Amino acid sequence: MTPTEKQTEIEAAAFRRLLAHLDERKDVQNIDLMILAGFCRNCLSKWYKAAAEELDVDLDLEQARQVVYGMTYDEWKANHQAEATPEQLAALEKATQ
Repeated sequence: MTPTEKQTEIEAAAFRRLLAHLDERKDVQNIDLMILAGFCRNCLSKWYKAAAEELDVDLDLEQARQVVYGMTYDEWKANHQAEATPEQLAALEKATQ
């Protein structure tokens, strides 16, 4: 395995671990991730889709979301997404200014 292939494998393993961690922490809302880290599960989905496009892989956003969320986005919203509080919305506004 070349050094580049090793790096790709390491990065892929780290990404899989990140997805597993996010799956274990369904209590952490996307808005909380956006406030604290500047990205969320939706961002990861869009990045995943963009990476697929760069490799000429036909993948739509919903398919990318299923990879990141481990379920459809509609299922995620119905089962795990809480309504954003006024405090969260204010913090997000402050964080994105």
